[in-house]
Amino acid sequence: MLKIVATNKKAHTDYEVIEKLEAGMVLTGPEVKSLREGRINLKDAYCRFKDGELYLVNAHISPYKHSKYVSLDPERPRKLLLHKRELKRLLGKVAEKGFTIVPLKVYFNTKGIAKVEIALAKGRRIYDKREKIAQRDLERRLRREEKYYN
Repeated sequence: MLKIVATNKKAHTDYEVIEKLEAGMVLTGPEVKSLREGRINLKDAYCRFKDGELYLVNAHISPYKHSKYVSLDPERPRKLLLHKRELKRLLGKVAEKGFTIVPLKVYFNTKGIAKVEIALAKGRRIYDKREKIAQRDLERRLRREEKYYN
């Protein structure tokens, strides 16, 4: 059973998700303990390629209170672990105009290993967001009316 630590609610609003992938993260001990407490913020996080590696940028993992470890930068880039062919494929997709990689959620898998679900996504325009909200409201209204008449 997965233990979901954090979700990026803003990602589904701002981006159209094309494909989802699971990636491991390179973390230090206190960061893992802080994650277990749920002290991560993915709001403005995104993924970037640097020297052929994929990094999670702007994900804020608060420092662990009880750590004697030298405090690390809470927003430091964290390396994501993927297979080489997945990295190459993603790099090719991101090179296309409009595609980006965003984190959707951070969780611990059944073995207790921290994972991040990333998505290849295409940015939405403001009018697309409004259209989606209007469509959701219409569906909600229709369900309500259907419930009333049944």
